[in-house]
Amino acid sequence: MRFVATLICALTGVPPLRAQQVAAPTRPISLLDAITLGRQQGVNAAIARLNVRAANARTGERRADLLPNLSGRATFTRQTLNLDEFGIPIATGITDPFNLWNFQIRASQTLLDPSAIVRLRAERDTAVAAGLDAQAVGEIAGATAGLAYLRVLSAEETVRARQGDSTVAADLLSQARRLVQAGINPAIDATRSEVSFAAVRTQLEIARNAAGQARLDLSRALDLPSGTRLELADSLGLATLDIPRQPDEAARFAREHRAELAAEHARTQAAERNLRSIRFENLPSLSANGGYIESGRQTGTLAGTYNVQLLLSIPILDGLRRQYRASEQHARLEIQRIRERDMGNQVETEARQAILDLSSAEQQVAIAGDRVRLANRELAEADQRFRAGVAGSVETTNAQGSVIAANDALIQARVRYGTARVSAYRALGVIDQLH
Repeated sequence: MRFVATLICALTGVPPLRAQQVAAPTRPISLLDAITLGRQQGVNAAIARLNVRAANARTGERRADLLPNLSGRATFTRQTLNLDEFGIPIATGITDPFNLWNFQIRASQTLLDPSAIVRLRAERDTAVAAGLDAQAVGEIAGATAGLAYLRVLSAEETVRARQGDSTVAADLLSQARRLVQAGINPAIDATRSEVSFAAVRTQLEIARNAAGQARLDLSRALDLPSGTRLELADSLGLATLDIPRQPDEAARFAREHRAELAAEHARTQAAERNLRSIRFENLPSLSANGGYIESGRQTGTLAGTYNVQLLLSIPILDGLRRQYRASEQHARLEIQRIRERDMGNQVETEARQAILDLSSAEQQVAIAGDRVRLANRELAEADQRFRAGVAGSVETTNAQGSVIAANDALIQARVRYGTARVSAYRALGVIDQLH
């Protein structure tokens, strides 16, 4: 039965059912899709988003210092009292056991605390910095996924180039064998062609393996199952760019759009506010609190009392602790300012380098295209000489090697251009706008 099923499948061209069940669904994906998935599903990006949640929670903790506090308490006590300890002549001895019920509600509210207000604002700046850090990490994850996408494109173009080279090598081998059989060329020409054909076939297998590995790396970068079949919708080549192309303009653009620099600026603001909050601890603070109590020996005879308190706290001296804390925070602020300035210089440098790399990659693609055209002409001329019997297989073998090297150089130039394009959008802080 298995033989009959296999024979039917071979005659009808329908693959076996088992193969149909194992095949994974194909998922079309573009370069922008890969970048977006990398930003959304990357492990580091997910961790950064959780850090944002933690930072927002810490902001809520700081806000609690300024919000009302309300608490309740209920007690039941069964007790006796030694009246002698009160020193009252008419009340002596130990009382009979009695019950005591007590219900309390207490509330407090900060009316004025400049230091707590500034600390809350500093924590908000820290949360903003965490959000910008998450954005930057997401952009890095997206760029990593985009580069993995380009490596797959490069590997598949290499496979197609090696397939074309194999076709040419097979044709040259066939010609060499015909010329040897006709007695026009020596037998060594056919041997050289066979060696060249075997070398190209080896390169083809290596390229196929590299393509498979590149697809696995892409699935890993996108956090997709390893069996996911991705259909790449883009191709290597030049594309339109809507980013500044002059280094000075690109540097200014990057300063305005890079999330890392904005995050450092938010951290600097947080450090400044933390220093101000320490200094504000020298100012008075005002708060109010109070409570309502119902107590008695029986629940039916409870009596209510209350108290309200307005508290003004004036710091006078704490052993110069606040002054030393302010000195420490001032040093931290200076460190943060240095980091922000260094990040600004780094952002400008990366933007300028990215624009230079992009321009160079465009020129390399053009030069590599000319090289492929010349190598193909050389192969065509060598093939004509070989067919005419005026040249041996050495010329065609060398010419084919030149074509292979030229095709590889073109593929690598296109990959460098794609990498430079992704890096440029990343360096300018607008990788989500890449198309």
